[in-house]
Amino acid sequence: MKRFLSTVAMTTALVVALTACGGGDSSQPAANNDAASAEPTVIKLGTTVNEQDSFQIAAEKFKELVEEKTDGAYIIEIYPNGSLGDERTMLESMQMGTLDMGIITSGPFVNFVPEMGVLDMPFLFPDNASAYKVLDGEIGQSLLDKFESANLKGLAYAERGFRNLTNNKKAVTSAADVKGLKVRVMENEVYISTFESLGVNAVPMAWSEALTALQQQTIDGQENPVNVIHSFKLWESQKHLTMTRHAYASAIITMSLQKFNALPEDVQVAFKEAAQGAAEYERQWVADNEASQLEDIKANGVEVVENPDVESFKAAVQPTYDKFGTQYADLIAQIEDALSE
Repeated sequence: MKRFLSTVAMTTALVVALTACGGGDSSQPAANNDAASAEPTVIKLGTTVNEQDSFQIAAEKFKELVEEKTDGAYIIEIYPNGSLGDERTMLESMQMGTLDMGIITSGPFVNFVPEMGVLDMPFLFPDNASAYKVLDGEIGQSLLDKFESANLKGLAYAERGFRNLTNNKKAVTSAADVKGLKVRVMENEVYISTFESLGVNAVPMAWSEALTALQQQTIDGQENPVNVIHSFKLWESQKHLTMTRHAYASAIITMSLQKFNALPEDVQVAFKEAAQGAAEYERQWVADNEASQLEDIKANGVEVVENPDVESFKAAVQPTYDKFGTQYADLIAQIEDALSE
């Protein structure tokens, strides 16, 4: 009995001593958890463009604003040059939650959200201000809301810009001049229809594949805004540029819906505000730089037709409106009403 009591006493003393001297130990896991929670959350954002492109400008501004608005709790890592896949692949990865974010040209979205095809209709917007009015208003937001059915989250419309035609065969001054040209277009039914209406051999392909095809001259041309033509030095393969401005393309700052929903509510607000801020910043950058970029393109030997017969192009693409008129009739009417206000 004495031995038992002695053992109990020793055990009690040991427990007291450990409690007194090691009280910090019992709270150590909590301290470690606090330290872990203080680590910033990394968000990966992909693009298919190089570091000279306007998408990079938008991505860098978005990074700056998010990190500022969240006091560094969220860090944006930018992956340019298609290192995370082409645009369709990135959208599919966002759907699955394996990629956080991307800045994606509007064209591929029709494969995920059919209503988005309305924005690709030729000559829909007369100028940039009209595009911004629609995209930043109720119509644009209602289209972004539809992304959730595809497990995506549209945050804001940045800018790809008004698209123009380049080729390595001949100067194009009217719609009749493009017949027979083999031109890369985005993987989008509206773009394919538009160029087929013009008598073009339209070749849908990813941008990374198009760059190789242009260099190897397996295609004659492509269509993109001035900033893309400039940032990718397309004068190395293209000798003619026609300022057709045949379609306005946005660039949508997009997030995995799964990733977005996992953010705290205040951080969701911060991401949306940062996206809109980055979009407006990038739009202004595009406007400020287009004239000098165009001059640089000319200086590198590209013949530029600045005032083509646009009316001939509008007349030639009417079959695209006939083809998609029923599908997009309501949205086109809403856009026309918004622009007439």
